[in-house]
Amino acid sequence: MPTEPELREAICEVGRRLWMRSQVAANDGNISARMADGTILCTPSGVSKGFMEPGQLVRLTPDGRVIGDGRPSSEAMLHLVCYCARRDVHGVVHAHPPYATAFAALGCALPTRYLTEIAVSLWEVPCTEFARPGTTEVAEVALPMLATADAFLLRNHGPVTVGRDVWEAHHRMEWVEQGAQVAAIIAQIGGAEPFSAEQLDELRSIRADLGLGVDPGDHNPSGCIERIAEGWGRRAGRASTAPTQE
Repeated sequence: MPTEPELREAICEVGRRLWMRSQVAANDGNISARMADGTILCTPSGVSKGFMEPGQLVRLTPDGRVIGDGRPSSEAMLHLVCYCARRDVHGVVHAHPPYATAFAALGCALPTRYLTEIAVSLWEVPCTEFARPGTTEVAEVALPMLATADAFLLRNHGPVTVGRDVWEAHHRMEWVEQGAQVAAIIAQIGGAEPFSAEQLDELRSIRADLGLGVDPGDHNPSGCIERIAEGWGRRAGRASTAPTQE
């Protein structure tokens, strides 16, 4: 398990990469990682992901109480529900890459059955119902996605990816955007034939051999929303504070 300084550096580097690839704009997006003690490091409110410093990251308890200084993004609730519902998740990335976000605006699941790499790495990228940003609605619509998917689209908002560490979550975000770009190009040039049932069975077997896919034993959404709602907006051992957008 990486140390806290290593995780802080990793989150900042992921932020720089997202910003350099125009997958976030201004202060958009959020990144987090779960530490060995179960607490969460997440990006702060109101800071460009391309210019973050390790000391700016905010530390949270699993139910969302702030440890020490800093003000988390209101979207940290989304991250907290991912960690609560999936014990295998140790990194979460939410960004706004243009092509994938366009599919989110359409309310469409991302087509993944045209490229072997995308099908094997992601298998499915479903789309949630609409949820008001900065509210528990975002966590509520995300929760059922986590039962089967490591990447999903928030309707009219953007993609979310989870991973066994923050780098895997970041790599999945890159796959999501690449898959969205390819799907858009395929539509422009007349369409393509998706994988056959036999081909999908072969790709599913490859995923199993690689240990990919959600293990049902890792997924337990029970009580997550209630737990986060109880702790959210408070400081550990101190008075409450109101998080802000992004």
